[in-house]
Amino acid sequence: MKTYLLPLLFAMFIGLGAGTLKAGPNIVFILADDMGFADLGCYGATDVETPNIDRLAAEGVKFSNVYAMGAECTPSRTSILTGQYPQRFKGMECAIGTGNVGRYDDAIELAEAKNLGLAAQDAVLAPALKKAGYHNGVFGKWHLGYEDKFSPLEQGFDEFTGFLGGNVDYFHHVELSPIHVFLKGREKLTRDGYTTDLISEDAVNFINERAKQKEVPFFLYLPHAAPHFPFQAPDSDTTLPTEETWLDGDRPTYAKMIASLDDSVGAVLSALEDAQLLENTLVVFASDHGAIRPGDNGPYRDFKGTLFEGGIRVPLIAKWPNHLSGGRVCSEVGTLMDLTNSFLRIAGAKVPDGIKLDGLDLLSSAETNTSLPDRSIPWRAKRGDRVWKAFRRGPWKYVAKTEADSSEEWLFNLDEDPYETTDRTAQHSDVAKELKQALDAWEQSLN
Repeated sequence: MKTYLLPLLFAMFIGLGAGTLKAGPNIVFILADDMGFADLGCYGATDVETPNIDRLAAEGVKFSNVYAMGAECTPSRTSILTGQYPQRFKGMECAIGTGNVGRYDDAIELAEAKNLGLAAQDAVLAPALKKAGYHNGVFGKWHLGYEDKFSPLEQGFDEFTGFLGGNVDYFHHVELSPIHVFLKGREKLTRDGYTTDLISEDAVNFINERAKQKEVPFFLYLPHAAPHFPFQAPDSDTTLPTEETWLDGDRPTYAKMIASLDDSVGAVLSALEDAQLLENTLVVFASDHGAIRPGDNGPYRDFKGTLFEGGIRVPLIAKWPNHLSGGRVCSEVGTLMDLTNSFLRIAGAKVPDGIKLDGLDLLSSAETNTSLPDRSIPWRAKRGDRVWKAFRRGPWKYVAKTEADSSEEWLFNLDEDPYETTDRTAQHSDVAKELKQALDAWEQSLN
């Protein structure tokens, strides 16, 4: 009797345990494109209506001291999907040019060989989540390679609808090149509608479908086009801009683009709530780097493409009921690259063997209200013969720019001068030398 009873009891115990296991939380990551630090109401904007994103901040945690790891789209997105410095991946430290163009030596070489993009074996985030049981979808802007071998479907995503390039017309979904960039999966797609609305529609449909299988967690990556140029609001003239007018834009149009983006965030939150998924979903909203005009980077110096604060300081908001207490501002120094580490930990996913993430776990710091370890943050950005470099350690930030036969360098104390108005190199040449040497050592480590 005992011989038969023990295995039966063991099986019942295992079955009970399996039945009580809970899947990891759903993760929704919404990424704005080229949006400035001060382009949201909750970050100080007075001329833009963003009630849904503001509510997200009021109910979650708003971060005030977070950086993009690149001052352009491709490097920033590379760092998020790998959890590593974009400079570790050849050709990825400058935005891939319209029509699959490389913009500095390594990238030009790779583009000519039709090999410019984030290789499938280098992707970390989506593959690790998939291995942990997640169903992954991405809807919107990819900008990590045009060739099919760089498709999101090669990098751990189960679903993809969006465009491959850096910018597309919001009504015609084409870029200023002959390449067809709008795809569903691997197939060319022709579709009517305003880009932001279409991305929102895809996200809501994805959520509704996943709600039918609540036992399977999902990762929804929603990289919006807005408010990246061409500057077209939902009520703008739908005539296709020319090369001469592609960058034309004004603040009122830009504000309407962000308002439309905010509507999309509201639709996603409503879909989660209607599907009774909101309580078990981490929602994160961020911008990939600083804005160009007519965007607003607030008091921070300069714009996208530079390594001054205006080019790389970004808004970041996270809401996770019962884990992140709402209504708080976190001033911890962090990076978008840290989200990879956070997402994997929250999902119970493992970092692939042989990979060491460069990012820390920023959301853990917010959950536990503890500080991250002291860190240094290096940057490098190449385009043509221009190279920007920067290095932050504690309050000190070293910035250098070389171009053709000219070079400039600056040293700032961000505790005393967060807006980088005063160069301290002359008074603290020893600090400037130390940070420059640390930056050089980091570059050597990449090799």
